[in-house]
Amino acid sequence: MQDYDLSRAAWRKSSRSNGYGGACVEVAVMPEVIGVRDSKDRDGGTLTFGPEQWRAFLNKLNDSM
Repeated sequence: MQDYDLSRAAWRKSSRSNGYGGACVEVAVMPEVIGVRDSKDRDGGTLTFGPEQWRAFLNKLNDSM
């Protein structure tokens, strides 16, 4: 597993997040990696996906809707 420097990433909170303790995730899209983290626990760890993995993940989500 490779470590990526996401310290300068621009994180974007999910539009489904709310101020009432709902499930909140943030996503940072960078050229070589996409980071996903819990907005309530930003130091708790980050999942990283390569661009192709991220596209496949989003396609699966779309297929299930």
